[in-house]
Amino acid sequence: MTKQNRFSPLWLALAAVVGIFIGTFYANHFGGTRLSIINSGTNKLNNLLHIVDDQYVDTVDVNDLVEKAMPTILSELDPHSVYISAKDKQMAEDDLRGSFSGVGIEFTIRKDTLRVQRVIKNGPSERAGVLEGDKIVEVDDSAFVGKDLTNEEAMHRLKGPKDTKVKLGIVRRGDKELRHITVTRGEIPMHSVNAVYMLDDATGYIRIKNFGENTYPELLIGLAQLAQEDFSSLIIDLRGNTGGYLGSAVQIANEFLPKNQLIVYTEGRRSQRQEYRSDGRGSYQQLPLVVLIDEGSASASEILAGAIQDNDRGTIIGRRSFGKGLVQQPIEFNDGSMMRLTIARYYSPSGRCIQKPYTSGQDKDYEEDLLLRYQHGEFFSQDSIKHTGPEYKTSNGRTVYGGGGITPDIFVGEDTTNYTSYYKEATMSGLIFQFAYEYTDNNRSALAAYDEVKPLEQYLKKQNIVDKFATYADKQGLKRRNLMIQKSHKLLESFLIGRIIYNVLEEQQWIEYLNSDDPAIREALRLFKAGAAFPQAPATDEALKKVADNRGSYHTTHYMPRKLIS
Repeated sequence: MTKQNRFSPLWLALAAVVGIFIGTFYANHFGGTRLSIINSGTNKLNNLLHIVDDQYVDTVDVNDLVEKAMPTILSELDPHSVYISAKDKQMAEDDLRGSFSGVGIEFTIRKDTLRVQRVIKNGPSERAGVLEGDKIVEVDDSAFVGKDLTNEEAMHRLKGPKDTKVKLGIVRRGDKELRHITVTRGEIPMHSVNAVYMLDDATGYIRIKNFGENTYPELLIGLAQLAQEDFSSLIIDLRGNTGGYLGSAVQIANEFLPKNQLIVYTEGRRSQRQEYRSDGRGSYQQLPLVVLIDEGSASASEILAGAIQDNDRGTIIGRRSFGKGLVQQPIEFNDGSMMRLTIARYYSPSGRCIQKPYTSGQDKDYEEDLLLRYQHGEFFSQDSIKHTGPEYKTSNGRTVYGGGGITPDIFVGEDTTNYTSYYKEATMSGLIFQFAYEYTDNNRSALAAYDEVKPLEQYLKKQNIVDKFATYADKQGLKRRNLMIQKSHKLLESFLIGRIIYNVLEEQQWIEYLNSDDPAIREALRLFKAGAAFPQAPATDEALKKVADNRGSYHTTHYMPRKLIS
């Protein structure tokens, strides 16, 4: 045997050992041991992303993967813990700020084209010559039409830093050629209080659409305006108000409560109980007060309504509120994105948790809660309200309910007497909104002659507006049903005229039109007249029930669309 042959088994053995060592190393580095590292603590997610980035068969944009994963992770916690990308952060915060920088128009998108619905008075677009009804088809010489045009994209393109310019390509009725207008962006005020006026000789009315940075000073201005007209009772309308800043709701509640009354408290696993109490400096502690709510009233709206109700300071009228009682803390990331993480719950003064029940990761069931309420009759009958929490007592010992939202002292439901499937489809499909815009656009010269609600309403009632809508809707696929149209004629006419008034006049004038035949408003006025509003005559459950039993059957719907402003 040669020397080389004699050492061959040794070399083979060494090769096997080295192979085992190398195999073990790679198995440990990328296999079971690596997985045990991933499973060993808080770095699991980071390690997972690192392995995907390092070993996945194709190139992966890890940052994009994270952007898509963050919302999913937070959605497993609760319905209100959310992730907001850097791109969307500005838009998410604009509604609650006192102002933002943009071109100053309210718009709608119809047939893949952005159409100017309203030009904000004294704003950049009005100064540049943009008119209501204009179609914006270009932005900075780039096409701005098509199926990819969204509300979010439009606001992103039209908003921008103050004093920057944007060139708009506009199609205007009567023009044969494209018109170009350069708009210099400016500060656009965002008002939380969008209606202040006297309902009668004694009753003031204030509508708050959200709770932003300037809501409290806006309210004080509104109260001062009403004081000049000698108001002696007040209605605060929170219907459709989805909330906003806790501080604004606390400040407003403080204006109406005696000293040291609990307004709300928060508490969470890592958040100690924090109480918010009145300081006794409010100027309207004895003013008879009614607060209007509905299923669209949420968060800060429910805090204000709960504080007024639990302290027996006023009467709540309407329908059960949304039930959003989770406290979110904003946490920003270095790239400009942020998350809103739930850290506590809101509790009303009586100890009620405002939050309605939810199951983690079941967002669909939570989002469909209002639909389920509608289906089992809660919008129409007080007896259909399903409380999931225990009973609580107000300061005067009246019974209130927990388990989701604020249940009103006096319920005002929708009247289905003249409700038909035709009316339901006309409203739910958006056809009424579409018709109202096109009717407005086609008749701007005639409608421009009216600057007050009553004359415009009388004019529109002579235009056979319901029949014109039925003809339009039939062409859009909603088959004409004459008997149903006749039965729902008043509802259809009211909705159609309301939308046209919204397109033509100021927002407050539109709200005044809606309130002119609003059952919740009538109920509040009845309550004031009966002297049953707190605190002049603290009413018992029986007294409130007596007032409620004397009312008729009403239909109430507030058509409050989300405005798209840039």
